[in-house]
Formats: sequence, structure tokens, C-alpha cells
Amino acid sequence: MKTVAQQIFRTCNKLFSRMTFCRKTPNDVVEAHPSNIETAAQLENIQHFPSPSCPPSVEAVREGAVHHVAVVIERAHHGGGWLLSGIICINILILGCALVSASASNSVAITAVHQQIFLIILILLTMLWMLFYTVVTSRKDQEVLFKDSHAGPVWLRVGLVLFGLLSLLMDIFKIANYVGYLHCDSAVKVAFPVVQAVFLVVQTYFLWIHAKDCVQLHTNFTRCGLTLTLSTNLVVWMAAVTEESIHQTEIPDLNFTVSHKMYRASFGDKKCKCSHSVCDTFKDAYYYLYPFNIEYSLFASAMAYIMWKNVGRLVEDHSHHNVEFRPKDVCLGPLMGILLVVTGIVTFIVYEVAILEEEEKKRNMALLIHFTMNIVIVSLMSLSAMIGCIFYRLDRREHVSEKNPTRSLDMGLLVGASMGQFIISYFTIVAEVATGARGYLNALNLAWAVLTVLQLGLQNYFIIEGLHREPFHVMQEAALHTNAHAFQEHVEMSIVMETNKSSYFPTLSFVKPSWKRRVLKEVCAFLLLSNIILWIMPAFGARPQFDHPTEMQFYKFTMWAAIVNIGLPFGIFYRMHSVASLFEVYLIS
Repeated sequence: MKTVAQQIFRTCNKLFSRMTFCRKTPNDVVEAHPSNIETAAQLENIQHFPSPSCPPSVEAVREGAVHHVAVVIERAHHGGGWLLSGIICINILILGCALVSASASNSVAITAVHQQIFLIILILLTMLWMLFYTVVTSRKDQEVLFKDSHAGPVWLRVGLVLFGLLSLLMDIFKIANYVGYLHCDSAVKVAFPVVQAVFLVVQTYFLWIHAKDCVQLHTNFTRCGLTLTLSTNLVVWMAAVTEESIHQTEIPDLNFTVSHKMYRASFGDKKCKCSHSVCDTFKDAYYYLYPFNIEYSLFASAMAYIMWKNVGRLVEDHSHHNVEFRPKDVCLGPLMGILLVVTGIVTFIVYEVAILEEEEKKRNMALLIHFTMNIVIVSLMSLSAMIGCIFYRLDRREHVSEKNPTRSLDMGLLVGASMGQFIISYFTIVAEVATGARGYLNALNLAWAVLTVLQLGLQNYFIIEGLHREPFHVMQEAALHTNAHAFQEHVEMSIVMETNKSSYFPTLSFVKPSWKRRVLKEVCAFLLLSNIILWIMPAFGARPQFDHPTEMQFYKFTMWAAIVNIGLPFGIFYRMHSVASLFEVYLIS
């Protein structure tokens, strides 16, 4: 009897295996680290299994069981492409970092011109690879058979285009400015923004079209090209951050009679005079556009990294359906957020104007307004994030188990970028506590730093929990699949069930959300708008870290300037990345 049972069990296993694999399509499986050599014949074997031997009931089995299960095939050989592309990326980044640092130190041997020549070479090589990929690689048969539905969502690509347009405007202003110095300065300073402007157009088009690609052929060359793209954008980001920081930071006299806006640095060589009268106008204009160029480089780097992770990846299409953005679902969160944004912009303008005054009393009043506004913002954000975390504890949605490089990168960038703001806040806390936090400005500065630490922790938890939860429309789909009677009871949803299952998902998004979902959406909307104003203020020049002298006196200027100029760019990026992540959480809540 036991022998008979074992025989039946083996037979059933074989039957189920045949039923599962005989109907594979390019949208069905698999996530794997591919081998170094990918051939069309192998892909044909994956796509076209013999169909005559397939039982007629396979579709029913797939609908009931296989639809929500990812079958993972691990290839035996990982190949050298990953290692080679990683080595290329690391070497470019280290060399770029060295050149950027050397050019920022006012060294005669290494100047900004040498750095720009290096960047021009990187950009030209990157554009050549993008041209090859678009014309040759992506056009080959069976080259891009799979698309990662999670990569490059529309809102991310729209953001890339917006930042790209503003970066293009910055390059135009740079060209107009540096043309006035051609008679006494290097022509490379004009050539670089010209090349970068072309690069912006080419790269934005490339990422818009190919961000979802999972390349199956030329994998080694594609990986190396993508790491070149990634490292080029990161070096451009480092150069932009360094130039913007030099513009904002100037070594003061160490008697600590701190002059207002001591960090407004002079421009270039004072002996070289501009040949036209609007150089200063263009110079001031393009410095205000630097934050957009910095964010563009980071957006492009993240999208290139996801493409690199997807090279050779055979992805199951889980029908990642677009969830419609419906502002009518929320009311209180956006209203409070818009109020904070408007108030924050007003106080930021007052701060920027008053901090330029010679009178110390007016500068102290500007700091008082700025500290108070930031304390109010982070306090409300902490309270909102805490409410959201509590509601996640009441949420019965399951955690996502599917592997997703996009989500993993989002969480890694979120936690990593928050370290910059954590560093500045903790250094401020130590300095204020050690000096006794005497005076109202020191007390406010300490309170702001402590509340910022609390807000960062709560917001990170809220976003990560939200990204890990199954979308509500997926939970609705599961309920409809598992209970046919429930489907009949939900006729009022106007769900039209057709062969293509995606036809009924848009209807699900019109279902009025429950009160728990509305609370989560309100929290997401409020935090999103609050992060926007916390991005605007430092990105466009607010530097209370240098206007308030306590930390400079405690750590000395050189150390404190290094802390701020390293930590603040990451803190600024954290706020913009939080906006993108919160929008994603809003859509799936």
C-alpha cells in the first residue's frame, strides 16, 4: 500500500510540473541572476514549450494557484559581467571624487577646468553607449522580451523630465554667463554646459523609453554601459554639490564676530572681468537652479541602477496595474500641508531678507522665525507619522514577499540619505548640551534638532511599512478570486470581468476607500507636502547652521563646515526622495 501511494505521489508531481511549465509565456516568470552568455535558443526554450502535451485544464490551475506564485530559476553561472561593471563604477567614482575634491581646494595644479574635461569625456562616452543601446541592442529580436512593471513609474519619469528642463535652463544661463569670460578664461567652461545640455536631452529620452527594460542579450556590455551612466551621473552630482557648497561657504575671520551671510562666496577670478553687463544676473539665476540639477542627477542614477539590476532578469508580470490618483479621497491632509508650504515659503523669504541685515537684532529675529517654523513643521510631521504607524498596526494587509529591486533601492536610499540629517542633528545636540543651551536661540536650535531626529525615525518607519504592504487593490483581487460568492455580492462595483484581467482593476480603484484608508492617505498627503517645504528651504539657500555661531565655536569652522557640507546634500535629497516614496505609499493605500 505504501509503495502504491508513493507511486501515485510521484505521478502527481510529474503531472503538476508539466502543467505548470508547459504554458510559460514571456510575462510569466522568473527572476534570476543570468549567466554570462544568453542565447536566442535558450530564450526560445523558455518561451515555447511543447503545447500538445499540455492538459486542457492548465488555465484553471494557473488561475487558482500559479497566478500569485513566482517561480524562481537560479542559473548556475553568474558570469563576470557584474564584477566588471562594478569595478568600472568604483574606479570612475573614486577618480571623480578625487578630481572634484582637488579642484575645490583652490589648487593651481588641478582646477575646475580639469574636472570639467574629465566630465565631458564621461558624458560623451555615456551618450555613445546610449546611442548604441537605442539603435542596436534594443532593436535586436528577443533582446528586450521582459519589462519590469515596477521600474520607472510615470510619476518618476515626469519628475525626471521636470528636473531635466530646469537643469537645461541652468546650462543655458551658464553658457550665457561664461561666454562673457571667454576673452580671459578657458573655453572649456563654455563647452561643458553645452555638452551637459545635450546629455540631459539624450539621457532623459533614453530613461523615459527604456527604464523598464530587462535586457537578455549583450548583457556584459549593457551592464558596463549602465554602470558608466550611473557613475557619470554621480560624479556630475558630486561636482554640482561641491560647487554649490563653495558658493554657500566662505571661511570667516576666526574672531567669531560672525558677519551676515558670511558664506556667500565670490565668483571666479576677480581679475577676469565679464565682457557684457548681465553676467551677474545669469550667475545668480543659475545658482538658484542648482537644486534641480542635483535632484536630476540622483533620479537618473537611481533609474540607471534599477536597469542594471534588471539586466538578464526574467520577470513575471504581476499585472502591476495603474492606480488612479484621486485627490477627492483626501481633504484635511492636503489643506494643512498647503498651509504649511505657504507659511514656510513666507517665513523663508523673511529669513533670507532679514539675515542680510547688519543689525544683530534683526538677524536674531530672522533665526527665531526660522527655528520656530521648522519646529512647528517637524512637530506636526512627527504627530502625523505616529498616527500613521498606529494605523499600520491595525491594518490587516499582508506584507509583500515578492522580490523587487525598485522597492529595495527606495528603502536603501531612504535610510541612507536620512543619515545626513541625523549627523547634523546629533552634532547640534551635542554642541548645545555641552555649552548649556543658553539663550532662546540655543534652546530653539536644540529643540529643533531633537524633534528632527524623532521625525526622521517615525517617517522612515511609516514609509517602509507602507512600501512593504500589499496594495489595497491587490487584496480586493485576492478576495474576489478566493470567494466566487463575494464576487456576486460586489456587482455594485461595476467590475467587468474579461479575458484580460486588467480590465476590472481600474473599476476597483473607484470604490470609496474605508476610513482607515482615508486616514492613511491623509497622513501621506500631509507628510508629502511637509517634506516639500523642508526641501525648498535648504535647497534654495537657508543655512542657519552657519548663521547661528554655537556649533562653529564648539567644533571650529573647518570641522563644522565639513559636517554640514557633507550631511546637508544628503538631507536635501532625503526630503525629495521622501516625497516620491510617500506618493507611492499614497497610491497603494
